[in-house]
Amino acid sequence: MSAGDGRRPGLGPEDVEVLERETLFEGFFRMARYTVRHRLFGGGWSRPLTRERFERGHAAVLLPYDPVADRVVLIEQFRIGALEKPAGPWLLEFVAGVIEPGEEPEAVVRREAFEEAGVNPARIEFVQEVYVSPGGNSESLRIYCGEVDSLGAGGVHGLDAEDEDIRVFTVPFDEAMQLLGDGRIDSAAPVIALQWLALNRERLRCEWGAGARVDEPRR
Repeated sequence: MSAGDGRRPGLGPEDVEVLERETLFEGFFRMARYTVRHRLFGGGWSRPLTRERFERGHAAVLLPYDPVADRVVLIEQFRIGALEKPAGPWLLEFVAGVIEPGEEPEAVVRREAFEEAGVNPARIEFVQEVYVSPGGNSESLRIYCGEVDSLGAGGVHGLDAEDEDIRVFTVPFDEAMQLLGDGRIDSAAPVIALQWLALNRERLRCEWGAGARVDEPRR
């Protein structure tokens, strides 16, 4: 551990004790109350702390990027969490899905890319794992960027069984960044993914766009 990372050397999972856990609600999601104590930066232990935690598992997100056309595949869908948003609860996002027990995150994003947007990623690159709201939410997101052919991507997709109503469309990279800059894209995962793409776009266009796709001929 480096001296400048802001943590006391040796501080880790073993420095937290769960004294009690109680399930408060269990439906599609779960709410639990924990009583914990943890070691302090200055030494010793904290007093017992009671915290409530929203538990919904973990998810994986894919930014579908066409390096030849230099286009990004976006989706728009209704989100209950944004119900009070002044412009309405339809958000511009990327394809995503819940990681089920025993499921690999890359398998999740490949499946969701086809179900939600009708695209099949050729190559996938890991971007970052982030916690959504660690002050009280257990969920983490694994973010990926995937090489796709955006020709023909569009329309309305989603599974009827999951009541999904997802509008799919593509935009040039510059327009995607303008949507980000204007605040039209305001969900955490696509904000992070697009900023990563801005830093890595030229490399991906060189590595992914130099020749044929790995799964089918390029247009």
